[in-house]
Amino acid sequence: MARTLSSPQVLKTGMQAPGFTLKGVDGKMHSLSEYKGKSTLVIFMCNHCPFVKARINEIVELQSKFKPSELQIIGINSNDPNYQDEGFDNMVKFAKEYRVNFPYLIDDSQDVARAYGAVCTPDPFLLDASGKLVFHGRINDAMEPEAKPKVPVMENNVRALLAGKKIEKDFDPSIGCSIKWKS
Repeated sequence: MARTLSSPQVLKTGMQAPGFTLKGVDGKMHSLSEYKGKSTLVIFMCNHCPFVKARINEIVELQSKFKPSELQIIGINSNDPNYQDEGFDNMVKFAKEYRVNFPYLIDDSQDVARAYGAVCTPDPFLLDASGKLVFHGRINDAMEPEAKPKVPVMENNVRALLAGKKIEKDFDPSIGCSIKWKS
């Protein structure tokens, strides 16, 4: 497990998020532009990472707390599909096992991860209604897989965004496994 901190090098606060059209575990194609709610949370994630497995129930719960018109989470797996426990079939199994309640999409070209500057899993990007980045960072304050979260960082930021308030910190690095790039 290569512990990696997220980094604000490519997509910066206030910039328009790159669009994409990717295949989901439901077999359908999904585009960022089809989600027109007040906020969208694009999370680069995967199937094998202990950090993702530790946070996935909290991510599913976060989607459950909001109507899709308020928050739409989109999970994207950009890992090399040939890496152990990755690839589309394993994504389908992962989505069923963890009852993923949001689109989980495969970025097998890895172009979307590069366009966002995603480097770890999970690596979350919170977008406003116009598709601009307002927060890049952690789901909560638990920085180790076994840690119990005390502060729901992302939920607090979504609530601030929906209330028209300023998000205090626009970058608060997430930590996770490095994205497994194709050689």
